[in-house]
Amino acid sequence: MRFVIQRVSHASVAIDGSIVGEIGTGLLVFFGAAQSDTEDMLPKFADKIIKMRIFPDENDKINLSLQDVNGSLLVVSQFTLYADCRRGNRPGFSLAGAPDAANALYEKFIALCREKINRVETGRFGADMKVSLENDGPFTVILDSDDF
Repeated sequence: MRFVIQRVSHASVAIDGSIVGEIGTGLLVFFGAAQSDTEDMLPKFADKIIKMRIFPDENDKINLSLQDVNGSLLVVSQFTLYADCRRGNRPGFSLAGAPDAANALYEKFIALCREKINRVETGRFGADMKVSLENDGPFTVILDSDDF
């Protein structure tokens, strides 16, 4: 799995001109699943993202988690996180998980996050989405299951 995590002041996702998910202070998480990913990997990543200390405290030190700031999550599926650009000019996506399996992992990840965070908004798996955000910092972190 790959996660691109951005600390945001606000973010939203729209489909066909209508906003389907919107948050204020929190994290925008782009979620990508690979063919080899399994459901047992999800709790570790949900916990890691929710407890990641990337928000400033009263002394402006990066010391607080999403839970500490009572922030929200916006989770957006993005199979292009597994783009293979090593050959040619057109990315290949053979490393990305099959749609049904990837969607099941995406939905399970969202469910795990909802157990820990009051507000979890989402995009729609497989849809053509327009994502708007104000990256706070900017602060962006990438997590990859290959590194864990």
